[in-house]
Amino acid sequence: MRLAFLFPGQGAQAVGMGRSLAETHPEARAVFEAADAALGFALSRLCWEGPEEELRKTVHAQPALLTHSIAAWTLLDRAGVRPAFVAGHSLGEYSAGVAAGALAFDDAVRLVHRRGELMYRAGLDRPGTMAAVLGLGRDAVEQACREAESEGGVARPANLNAPGQIVISGEVAAVERACERARALGAKRALRLDVSGAFHSPLMSGAADGLRTALAEVEIREARCPIVSNVTARPVRSAAEIRAALESQLLGAVRWEDSMRWLLEQRPDGFVEIGTGKVLRGLLRALDRDAACWNVEDPATLQATLAAVGGAGLPAGRTDGHGGRAVSEKGR
Repeated sequence: MRLAFLFPGQGAQAVGMGRSLAETHPEARAVFEAADAALGFALSRLCWEGPEEELRKTVHAQPALLTHSIAAWTLLDRAGVRPAFVAGHSLGEYSAGVAAGALAFDDAVRLVHRRGELMYRAGLDRPGTMAAVLGLGRDAVEQACREAESEGGVARPANLNAPGQIVISGEVAAVERACERARALGAKRALRLDVSGAFHSPLMSGAADGLRTALAEVEIREARCPIVSNVTARPVRSAAEIRAALESQLLGAVRWEDSMRWLLEQRPDGFVEIGTGKVLRGLLRALDRDAACWNVEDPATLQATLAAVGGAGLPAGRTDGHGGRAVSEKGR
């Protein structure tokens, strides 16, 4: 089957994420152990036990989501289920890069941890916010942002997720004005989000500079399959293209709706959301209710997806269930 793999971004994290996979499959546990070793702290314990307040922090949520996604992807790969295309929402673009062979996992988990640090610091240096605008078209949201900016400040579309589901980002006063204008233009809802900064906006310029430096220290290889870039909503594959896409991502909008429309035009046999939650499946269904899609976040969804797409079944491995090192030599 020609499959598109989708990887979730920040906001999907939840205490307990990935634990059942790690307790059932040694290869998944090995991924969490590799993340712990690469970062120098027990990310796995934070994923599985919380506290939720710590897991929600940008610096922790980003490596946690990537690690869960790659643990789940590793099991699909072991079963012979491989993508024709990959895409990831914001942070998820790094997970997509690992799945496409462009980034080593150890490098990626350290990169996104650094990315989270930089984004949090940029939020302190240039305070801002984000807001969800629901039930309003893209042109009207862009109009609301332009009108808000005409009175000063930054307000930009940041996540173009699906028809009628757009997130804007910028300085607090400008975003609040944009929300008022959006409601006046017919939005069903326009509400502030609980975030630590104005992600995917010019207020992230400091973070983008730091991330460019971090990316320069990491090897990026040509991808085995196309990665759909957030910023362009078009495929990238060469190392230079992938690096440029990741460098520009923090300042540009996540064009997720356009990315999914491009993938739908390629007529894949189905889509698999890999990692925590089902948000991306929901956004896809807003574009095509008949699109075949599955997800993998725990043993049950793994086996259901393998049954649906024709992958080899995976026997459950044995671990101690409490953070022990009962992993296979191959998993190491």
